[in-house]
Amino acid sequence: MTCAVLSIGTELTRGELVNSNAAWLSSELTALGFEVVEHAVIDDDFTRIGEALLRLSVRARVVVATGGLGPTTDDLTARAVAGALGMPLVRDQATLEHIRRRFERAQRTMSASNEKQADFPEGADILPNPIGTAPGFGVKVGDCAGYFMPGVPREMKRMFEDQVAPRIRALAPDTSFQSRLLTFGLPESVIGEKLAGIEEFYPGVTLGYRAHFPEIEVKVLARSTSRATARTLCDRATMEVRSRLGGCIYGEAEETFAGVIGRALRARGWTLAIAESCTGGLVGEMLTAEPGASDFLLLDAVTYANSAKSRVLGVDEETIRWHGAVSPEVAEAMARGAKRIAAADVALALTGIAGPGGGSEIKPVGTVYMALTRPDGTTDVQHRVFSGDREQIRTLASYAGLQMVRELCASRIGERTAETSGVERS
Repeated sequence: MTCAVLSIGTELTRGELVNSNAAWLSSELTALGFEVVEHAVIDDDFTRIGEALLRLSVRARVVVATGGLGPTTDDLTARAVAGALGMPLVRDQATLEHIRRRFERAQRTMSASNEKQADFPEGADILPNPIGTAPGFGVKVGDCAGYFMPGVPREMKRMFEDQVAPRIRALAPDTSFQSRLLTFGLPESVIGEKLAGIEEFYPGVTLGYRAHFPEIEVKVLARSTSRATARTLCDRATMEVRSRLGGCIYGEAEETFAGVIGRALRARGWTLAIAESCTGGLVGEMLTAEPGASDFLLLDAVTYANSAKSRVLGVDEETIRWHGAVSPEVAEAMARGAKRIAAADVALALTGIAGPGGGSEIKPVGTVYMALTRPDGTTDVQHRVFSGDREQIRTLASYAGLQMVRELCASRIGERTAETSGVERS
């Protein structure tokens, strides 16, 4: 069963916005069992919107579209769809009243331009929008079902999950199953090499890859004669993928790297303190973006200046003077200081050179020292040289530091895991 995604908006064709909606929809449609055969992107043009819909409706059984449902003059989707189908636009009074009440609750006055958001092709299936003013709608285009949703990602996702997915689920062949594995630590090329031959060994399985810096997502899609047999096939292939990639797999599906670390700390019953320099608070931001971080996070000290390292964390000024702020000695002292002042079980510290300036032949841009003080008071220090621009280096350092925490949580207390072998230890 084929499906196409139509994205409408001049801001997309001009490159002013990244089309994240299409990627999200394709993933959801694939999970439902559809085969997504095309992404089309059209500007806000009456004729071209209609032509794109008619063309896609010949090729796909379902077309899902986003964008062009707002109140401004360039929001033409409803009128263009009606024109392509040869139907008049009809104003739905219940929808108009819903929009008006939404403005009243926000203590705002609805303008006349918002009234057009209640206009739909005659006979359309109206899709309510509980979190916005732009409802969606569904129409039949020959043998194809077309569904049109707002372009605002939050509104689109809610509408797809609540309104569209239940309507199209029965159209999808229930003969596929997909798993999604999330990885950090290996480049996409290396992951591809490690997984070579799996598709030949497991007929019916297709591997897909999605790079989202600095992570790589591996998708294992299995198709068979039924969903049950597809799931069995997917499970077997997924086990093989896990065996080949090992510890670089940190989670599945919608999990986040920071969320996995937070769960691991809770499972251990450990608290965490952080001391950041080159990452400038990014580690703490990643952790606190996840609900429940207060369960384990006691401190995130951004000690950017050398004076702050000494005054806040108690790093000896002589240590900084003799070894430099970017050194294993200072990283260790920062971690020990953070653990002490926060009375935490575990402490992570990062100091480095994020660039673009500040590097030298001995310590080039990208040099980072990460220290992790354990519950027993011992400290591991890792030295890495990351490549990329300033933001990439900060991101890689933050991930690598949290990876040290993850590995400690997975190991026996006081022992290093295989992944951290070769690391300096005090």
